Amino acid sequence: MEKQALRSYFSLVNKVVLITGSGTGIGQSIAKKFAENGASIIIMGRRKEPLEQTTTILNGIIADNGLSARVKSFSGIDVADETGINNMLKQIAEEFGRIDIVVNNAGVSGPVKAFTNANFTEFKDCVAIHLTGTFWTSRQCITLMGQNAKIITISTFFSEENRYEQRPYRFRTPYTAAQGAKNRLAEALAWELTDKGIKSIATNPGPVHSDRIYKTVYPKAAAEFLRISGYSGLSPSQTEYACTKLLPLLGEDNAVVLSAINETAQQLSSGRDSSLDPAYLVQVLSGLLSKIQEIAEKIQANTKNMIVDSEFLTQEDVADIVLNLCDEKISALINGRIVPSDRVFYPVRPLVRTSLDDNSSSLRIEEKVVILLGNPSNAKDLDRLKNLANALRVEGVRNLTIFLHSCNLPFKFESFSYEMFNLNDEEQIGYKFQEVAKKYGSIDSVVYMTGNYDYERSLLSLSRKEWDSLVEQFINIPALVTKESVNAMCPGAVLDPPRYKNSNGRVIIVGPESPAGAKISGLVRARSEVFRGALRPFAATVNQELFEVLGSNIRLFLILPGTIAGSGSDAQRLHRSAAQIISGHVGNNGDAIFYIDEVKK
Repeated sequence: MEKQALRSYFSLVNKVVLITGSGTGIGQSIAKKFAENGASIIIMGRRKEPLEQTTTILNGIIADNGLSARVKSFSGIDVADETGINNMLKQIAEEFGRIDIVVNNAGVSGPVKAFTNANFTEFKDCVAIHLTGTFWTSRQCITLMGQNAKIITISTFFSEENRYEQRPYRFRTPYTAAQGAKNRLAEALAWELTDKGIKSIATNPGPVHSDRIYKTVYPKAAAEFLRISGYSGLSPSQTEYACTKLLPLLGEDNAVVLSAINETAQQLSSGRDSSLDPAYLVQVLSGLLSKIQEIAEKIQANTKNMIVDSEFLTQEDVADIVLNLCDEKISALINGRIVPSDRVFYPVRPLVRTSLDDNSSSLRIEEKVVILLGNPSNAKDLDRLKNLANALRVEGVRNLTIFLHSCNLPFKFESFSYEMFNLNDEEQIGYKFQEVAKKYGSIDSVVYMTGNYDYERSLLSLSRKEWDSLVEQFINIPALVTKESVNAMCPGAVLDPPRYKNSNGRVIIVGPESPAGAKISGLVRARSEVFRGALRPFAATVNQELFEVLGSNIRLFLILPGTIAGSGSDAQRLHRSAAQIISGHVGNNGDAIFYIDEVKK
């Protein structure tokens, strides 16, 4: 009787629900929960077979409950694929006429590697699926949504619950950047959609029982620890190669794993830089897998110890959370909020400060070699870049090399030599950094100024090309600049991680400013936080890896100009702050994120 009352309360009869990434796991559990409550279900994903199996399950639920709901499946669609999403929405419009609830669930683990060793294409793909997929799917679905429709976005507790609590997630820089921005995007969508009566809510379920954690994230994190710290009998590159071959087989029959170990041992023994006996390598690789399993289980146990009852949520638990968020009263009460349902007590170091240490002594940057990069999108951005360059020259920096992102702005960089190229080109930016290091002996500091974007512009009015350009400007390029900067400051360390220890350097990202003005609406503030929300957890994660994992003295600093009061940014304070960081006067206490204009009077 109680179960029937619950179903009646959450009745979704005649509702149409779209769930992304719904062939397996959490997405499938959500689809089943909504089907049990009478909704027609649209499922989608990249793989055909899991979607077919889920369709069979859902049709069975509908039949068993005597419901008139329908199930529609779209396979071969990546949420980051503009054309695929657009075509899918056309078919949905023809067959269903509307969408009542969208659940943004699609996601991937992404690369689980130290950012210095991460593949840039994989970084961009992870951001595209988690962030761009959420944005584009939501934007396009809105055209089929009416009053009281809901957008539920599933994000993660490893990023930021708010602007001042950063939760670094080592080896997951693209994931944390995308999730931080996704949280802030969910908030901004709520503001954007008030006139349409559509609710937008995000939930961070925290660790959930799934193969992704047990077979992918935890073992890959353990493997990365061993690659960096070293495993007896293998070089870092051999450890990485062996893990690439063997980790996908965790959980398989012993005979399958042993066969793969033997094959991998043969391949390593025949390598150009190896003279190791295959039989010996079999023992080493068996030990490597056992060690990975041991570390992975330790990571899992440590995470459980931060939960009051030491239990991860089940996938069904997450489905219940999502279902409850769709209730009319609940969704109205928490519209625009991020629901921290993970229950994890996750202690973090304070990383955010309102200003740098005031140091009036000589900054002593006359021996420093500095690279200044900019991505100006308008004349104001360009002026900021020029002014910082002038200020560093006045302070006496030994060499200042300027690189600009290719753009159509008609300007001249008076009295400075500079090069213009695509800052999103991994090969080119790496080559340019190496040239500077070779010419001047080292690189002491790299500064990247992201520029700004128009906070008065509705996010939902952005074309896909415009959105992709923003993601490139405020997430992908900062990540690439950071990675190439650190590796240029410590040459050879990618292949020999111990070289990172005690290496020195400073990387500064000057992010987009807070909105300025006498009266700033919540809508404008929400828009301004989307990409600032990507940069904060990214900076926190990078610094944790640099300090705690790699043992490096290189630091990444994120400067976010402007004030909450809307008084704008102080150019002189920015120049002084950058010079202080370059001089080495800042950065020994772990602080990484600075709101330099929020100076306490």
